[in-house]
Amino acid sequence: MRDKLMQARWQRRDAGDEVLTPFRDVTQYNNFYEFGPQKGDPACHAGNWQPQPWSLWVDGEVARPGRLPLDELLAPYRLQERIYRLRCVEGWSMVIPWLGFPLRDLLERVQPSSHARYVRFESVVDAENMPGVRSGFSLLEWPYREGLHLDEAAHPLTFMAVGLYGRSLPGQNGAPLRLVVPWKYGFKSIKSIVRISFLRERPLTTWESMAPQEYGFYANVNPHVDHPRWSQARERRLPGRLFAPNVIDTRLFNGYEEVAGLYSNMDLRVNY
Repeated sequence: MRDKLMQARWQRRDAGDEVLTPFRDVTQYNNFYEFGPQKGDPACHAGNWQPQPWSLWVDGEVARPGRLPLDELLAPYRLQERIYRLRCVEGWSMVIPWLGFPLRDLLERVQPSSHARYVRFESVVDAENMPGVRSGFSLLEWPYREGLHLDEAAHPLTFMAVGLYGRSLPGQNGAPLRLVVPWKYGFKSIKSIVRISFLRERPLTTWESMAPQEYGFYANVNPHVDHPRWSQARERRLPGRLFAPNVIDTRLFNGYEEVAGLYSNMDLRVNY
């Protein structure tokens, strides 16, 4: 993994009109409930968590199912850098330089069948090292699950990240393999993936199963569709200060308007 990341020859690049969120903020302010419910819990409990060996299982409606050890999974790819905005459903946002490869490259490799319409992702469950999994007070059921329509998974922006800021993913950011879907709220970008399944029917995802009125399957960033408990019209770009919170307007699809065609026949208020 380290050699693969070195080959990317990462350098800080121009992020256009965006300012990259400092590495410290990206790695110290996280939602990763397997390690605890507070923003600092993942850094506290997962800072040195780099589980090895790691494998990804691929199954379901696919021509080439099976187990892919991480080194074998990454072998065909030269890692790319993608600077993406990350917008949390809670109303805060970051700008992060990820390292990884487009998910569509993996789809081409495993060859979903004509019956596959959805992709389900599943996170690792490691009770020994994840205090949130051990806790009897967690509201979530494990493993954490997310999903995409196959067309969303195959979009060029959809990314499998194995690093950020030119180094391997820290545990709190989803080591060693996570999804990044920049036009959706952050809870869709599932961390520490161990299984990808290709399905005929739409999967029930973790947050949707808990509170479907609050967390829809599509979860596209949309300033015109509020969360039931707060407005989504504006966001707090991190880092910020108490008297200068750096509040900005939220953009539809988080500004990635090239994905709009995926939803041209959908009511985004109903399919939230």
